[in-house]
Amino acid sequence: MKHLIHALNKAFDHRVRLGVMAVLLATDAVSFTDLKEVLDLTDGNLASHVAALEKAGYVLVSKQFIGKKPNTTYTATAAGKAAFQQHLAALEQLLRPG
Repeated sequence: MKHLIHALNKAFDHRVRLGVMAVLLATDAVSFTDLKEVLDLTDGNLASHVAALEKAGYVLVSKQFIGKKPNTTYTATAAGKAAFQQHLAALEQLLRPG
Protein backbone atom coordinates (compact mmCIF):
# COMPACT_ATOMS: atom_id res chain seq x y z
CA MET A 1 0.00 0.00 0.00
CA LYS A 2 2.98 2.32 0.52
CA HIS A 3 3.50 2.72 -3.23
CA LEU A 4 0.01 4.24 -3.62
CA ILE A 5 1.15 7.40 -1.90
CA HIS A 6 3.39 8.12 -4.89
CA ALA A 7 0.34 8.19 -7.15
CA LEU A 8 -0.89 11.36 -5.43
CA ASN A 9 -0.20 14.56 -7.37
CA LYS A 10 1.87 17.09 -5.39
CA ALA A 11 0.13 19.95 -7.23
CA PHE A 12 -2.99 19.14 -5.21
CA ASP A 13 -1.29 18.73 -1.81
CA HIS A 14 -2.62 22.03 -0.51
CA ARG A 15 -6.27 22.28 0.49
CA VAL A 16 -6.75 25.48 -1.54
CA ARG A 17 -5.52 23.88 -4.78
CA LEU A 18 -7.63 20.82 -4.03
CA GLY A 19 -10.64 23.10 -3.54
CA VAL A 20 -9.96 25.09 -6.70
CA MET A 21 -9.81 21.96 -8.81
CA ALA A 22 -12.91 20.47 -7.18
CA VAL A 23 -14.90 23.61 -8.01
CA LEU A 24 -13.53 23.75 -11.56
CA LEU A 25 -14.45 20.14 -12.23
CA ALA A 26 -18.00 20.83 -11.05
CA THR A 27 -18.42 23.88 -13.33
CA ASP A 28 -17.30 24.88 -16.80
CA ALA A 29 -15.81 28.17 -15.65
CA VAL A 30 -15.82 30.26 -12.50
CA SER A 31 -15.01 33.91 -11.85
CA PHE A 32 -12.33 35.04 -9.43
CA THR A 33 -14.96 36.58 -7.16
CA ASP A 34 -17.15 33.47 -7.08
CA LEU A 35 -14.21 31.15 -6.47
CA LYS A 36 -12.90 33.41 -3.71
CA GLU A 37 -16.31 33.38 -2.01
CA VAL A 38 -16.89 29.64 -2.36
CA LEU A 39 -13.50 28.81 -0.87
CA ASP A 40 -13.48 31.72 1.63
CA LEU A 41 -10.05 33.00 0.59
CA THR A 42 -8.24 36.30 0.37
CA ASP A 43 -7.40 37.73 -3.04
CA GLY A 44 -3.69 37.03 -2.64
CA ASN A 45 -4.14 33.50 -1.35
CA LEU A 46 -6.40 32.53 -4.25
CA ALA A 47 -4.18 34.25 -6.82
CA SER A 48 -1.01 32.50 -5.64
CA HIS A 49 -2.56 29.03 -5.64
CA VAL A 50 -4.22 29.52 -9.02
CA ALA A 51 -0.87 30.71 -10.38
CA ALA A 52 0.72 27.43 -9.25
CA LEU A 53 -2.03 25.44 -10.97
CA GLU A 54 -1.71 27.58 -14.10
CA LYS A 55 2.07 27.02 -14.16
CA ALA A 56 1.44 23.26 -13.96
CA GLY A 57 -0.86 23.55 -16.98
CA TYR A 58 -3.96 22.56 -14.99
CA VAL A 59 -5.88 25.86 -15.04
CA LEU A 60 -6.55 28.35 -17.81
CA VAL A 61 -6.85 31.97 -16.71
CA SER A 62 -8.90 34.32 -18.90
CA LYS A 63 -8.85 38.06 -18.24
CA GLN A 64 -11.17 40.53 -19.87
CA PHE A 65 -13.06 43.71 -19.15
CA ILE A 66 -16.82 43.83 -18.74
CA GLY A 67 -17.57 47.47 -19.19
CA LYS A 68 -14.82 49.13 -17.20
CA LYS A 69 -14.46 46.32 -14.66
CA PRO A 70 -11.80 43.63 -14.96
CA ASN A 71 -13.13 40.08 -14.95
CA THR A 72 -10.95 37.02 -14.41
CA THR A 73 -12.36 33.58 -15.16
CA TYR A 74 -10.82 30.18 -14.50
CA THR A 75 -11.36 26.88 -16.28
CA ALA A 76 -9.70 23.52 -15.81
CA THR A 77 -7.63 22.36 -18.77
CA ALA A 78 -7.99 18.85 -20.17
CA ALA A 79 -4.64 18.00 -18.54
CA GLY A 80 -5.86 19.47 -15.26
CA LYS A 81 -9.07 17.45 -15.33
CA ALA A 82 -7.18 14.24 -16.08
CA ALA A 83 -4.54 14.88 -13.40
CA PHE A 84 -7.17 15.71 -10.77
CA GLN A 85 -9.23 12.61 -11.61
CA GLN A 86 -6.08 10.48 -11.29
CA HIS A 87 -5.36 12.14 -7.94
CA LEU A 88 -8.88 11.37 -6.72
CA ALA A 89 -8.59 7.77 -7.91
CA ALA A 90 -5.33 7.39 -5.95
CA LEU A 91 -7.02 8.82 -2.84
CA GLU A 92 -9.87 6.36 -3.24
CA GLN A 93 -7.42 3.47 -3.50
CA LEU A 94 -5.73 4.58 -0.29
CA LEU A 95 -9.09 4.67 1.48
CA ARG A 96 -10.11 1.16 0.41
CA PRO A 97 -9.10 -1.54 2.87
CA GLY A 98 -7.22 -4.56 1.63
